[in-house]
Amino acid sequence: QVQLVESGGGLVQAGGSLRLSCAASGRTSGTYIMAWFRQGPGKEREFVAAISWSGRTDSVKDRFTISRNTARNTVYLQMNSLKAEDTAVYYCGVQVTGRWPATRLEDYDYWGQGTQVTVSS
Repeated sequence: QVQLVESGGGLVQAGGSLRLSCAASGRTSGTYIMAWFRQGPGKEREFVAAISWSGRTDSVKDRFTISRNTARNTVYLQMNSLKAEDTAVYYCGVQVTGRWPATRLEDYDYWGQGTQVTVSS
């Protein structure tokens, strides 16, 4: 089993930046995919970005960049030029088999509890 803990959320003004972190523990496989999803008010949880074990990335928005520190088993989401529409709970997910691409909720095996991001205008 894998445990994921998100951090770095908070309140930021529109146009500002924020960096989210997701620390993973309990993974035994060398191949994996880690991703960020978000769920805004009244919306379904949606894909934001993903990174594979080999370093391949996929991101819905040019303003958002996903990266990793493999030694620390941690992934990051750098969010720039934030807008009010980016307000959501951001969740970290992991797929332990490393089957790329993976942009759907059902592609992921484990989830963190989420971190709140609020963008004020």
